[in-house]
Amino acid sequence: MTDKKYRPNVAAVILSPKYPYESKIFLGSRIDYKGNIWQFPQGGIDEGESPQDALFRELKEEIGTDDVEIIDEYPQWLSYDFPNIIASKMYPYDGQTQKYFLVKLKSTAKINLETIEPEFKSYKFVDSDKVIQNIGNMKKRIYKKVLAYFKKSGYL
Repeated sequence: MTDKKYRPNVAAVILSPKYPYESKIFLGSRIDYKGNIWQFPQGGIDEGESPQDALFRELKEEIGTDDVEIIDEYPQWLSYDFPNIIASKMYPYDGQTQKYFLVKLKSTAKINLETIEPEFKSYKFVDSDKVIQNIGNMKKRIYKKVLAYFKKSGYL
């Protein structure tokens, strides 16, 4: 049996600025895949960086704004393995272990996908109960768990 190596990572479940009056969540369509592969913004944690600092940096890098308010965070780290097509690109990691944050975009936030290294080609806000049907299989199990937790906590 081999030990797997997981890349530390943060992910943001972003509520629209109209929350709590509507429960819509940001999904971005990845620029590096054919078709529409929708997901939450996410990214690696740099050495010496706290998960919260990584969250704000990644949001700025991926959606052009870190103008958010942290509402809650999932209490555990969640891990998944990369599919073979991604594993070679992410070597030496076999997957990622992620800390999920629930954040709300502030009304002053301006989303801009034309960042230095764009990750998303488009975005949309979908009802919280429609997120799972919009994403790929690789993260479906984790997304279900995270969204169920935030729903049980009374946020969704």
